[in-house]
Amino acid sequence: MKNFHFTVALAFATTSYQACAQSVPVTPSVQPPMAPQAIARALPASTLISVTPNAEISSKHVEVGQKVGFTVVNDITDGGVVVIPRGSQVVASVTWKTGKAVGGKSGKFEVTFEKVNVGGRDYAMRGVHRQEGKGNTVAAVFATWLVSGRSAVMQPGQFVNAFTAEAIPY
Repeated sequence: MKNFHFTVALAFATTSYQACAQSVPVTPSVQPPMAPQAIARALPASTLISVTPNAEISSKHVEVGQKVGFTVVNDITDGGVVVIPRGSQVVASVTWKTGKAVGGKSGKFEVTFEKVNVGGRDYAMRGVHRQEGKGNTVAAVFATWLVSGRSAVMQPGQFVNAFTAEAIPY
């Protein structure tokens, strides 16, 4: 009797399956398979970059509006990929300057970072660095009309910080 129930159940399942298979139309896929899309990656804005001047910059010789060059000190990486290689060039402008003065006042200047060149394309940067010369306040107390401060000077090898102002795709 058990074999009979098993045989009837098997026959019922087979005919039900065939009925379902016949009632569902099979149509070929109309859409082409999805192509893998490239993932757009970018170094985020506000990434810190250490730079150094290409040549000496002195408050004695620079003028407001003058362009000065800097070099990226270290490779800037994102996810193990070098996005900004060391040696990339950065452009800054002298945006403020005072000369040394009597009374022990030192010379000062500010540079504002504008752009970095990566792979032949310029990307915006931001950041300001102020360089101040050393004053001579001790001597100035005794002879204010004779003593002046020193010019502000940045030398190659002096590291300063700048930041990316926009995302840099890679």
